[in-house]
Amino acid sequence: MSFTPVPGRQTERYEIAAPLDTDYYGVFDDLSAEERDAWMRARTFSEEIAPGIAEWWDRGEYDLSVVRRMGELDLFTDGIEHEGLTHLTPLGAGLVNMEISRGDGSMGTVVAVQGGLALRTLALFGSDEQKAAWLLPIARGEVLGSFALTEPDHGSDSVSLETRARRETDGGFVLDGAKKWIGNGASGGVTFVWARVESPGADDDGTVRCFLVPQDTPGYVGEPMRGKASLRGIHQALITLTAVRVPATAVLPGTRSFKDASTVLYATRSGVAWSALGHATACYEAALQYAQQRIQFGKPLAKFQMVQERLAQMLEELTGMQLYCRHLADLEADGRLRPTQASLAKYHNTRTARTIAASARDLLGGNGILLEYGVMQHMADIEAIHTYEGTESVQALLIGRDITGMSAFA
Repeated sequence: MSFTPVPGRQTERYEIAAPLDTDYYGVFDDLSAEERDAWMRARTFSEEIAPGIAEWWDRGEYDLSVVRRMGELDLFTDGIEHEGLTHLTPLGAGLVNMEISRGDGSMGTVVAVQGGLALRTLALFGSDEQKAAWLLPIARGEVLGSFALTEPDHGSDSVSLETRARRETDGGFVLDGAKKWIGNGASGGVTFVWARVESPGADDDGTVRCFLVPQDTPGYVGEPMRGKASLRGIHQALITLTAVRVPATAVLPGTRSFKDASTVLYATRSGVAWSALGHATACYEAALQYAQQRIQFGKPLAKFQMVQERLAQMLEELTGMQLYCRHLADLEADGRLRPTQASLAKYHNTRTARTIAASARDLLGGNGILLEYGVMQHMADIEAIHTYEGTESVQALLIGRDITGMSAFA
């Protein structure tokens, strides 16, 4: 049905979702052809899914077939170096994270879980047999992967995890415990479960190891968490493991301690900084386009001094986030990135993204709370990435320990 203007309603809606490729300092001017191609593949995906995002938000779930589409576009490799996988530079991988999060936060988290956590864990620590069976299916999105470390009682102190893996006389294991906030943990795929080994007399007794567990294994129950106000599209699960029996071949042989889980988390922390940049970019560009189209007091909002000052502040903050991400990628490419440098980037970018989102929501006025304009959804989704892969307080303590030489952890 066509739109007919009536007094008091001259505009049907504001078109504010178009990407503007904001890059005031030319931070991304020197991309290689491969890096730019990866970025544009991610944009293709975001544009394809745009019509369904509002429905996924309302339903609190997304169409799992889109994971296969992401695999077809080769968006899961996340800078992982492994034979058989397309290698993206840290910059290329970051741009994929950024662009997909600019389109939708839930899909940005799918990339982080499927590629950054599950695929990276397998590539780094899996046996040749495990990789032969699962690496390409996960990379192609044919099998959904999840990473189960966080527990209901152990979030920031995940090193204290209580899930147990009791070694049996035949060399297999029995897993008992619970995990929470596990992306794709109830999707019917496979889960990389981190558990503490119980094997008196064995050299790995008491150590933390990782187990590859198909989700249809008896005793594995994954329940999608409901009532989320953030990242509503992705399935995040509460997992109960009750006498889950797995063979000795389920152990990822490269995992011997909690430090191995930390290796994966450090790598994905950079991805969170890029994801925050994607959300902030969407919010800034929506605010800019809205200010150019919205007429108040007889002129566009963009002609008001106060609005221009606010947009300039948002651009200043966004450019700082871009500079953090670019240098982060350059450090990683040179092999010089330290874990606490990734922590500082996440710490800065998620905090700054919150500020930009709040400014954008305010600039859109009442329209800012409507999901159709996207800003409110990004604002809610930023709250999740501000917390996962290490809360603001945990990042601050990691950085503080590094610069003072003193640990403030309890």
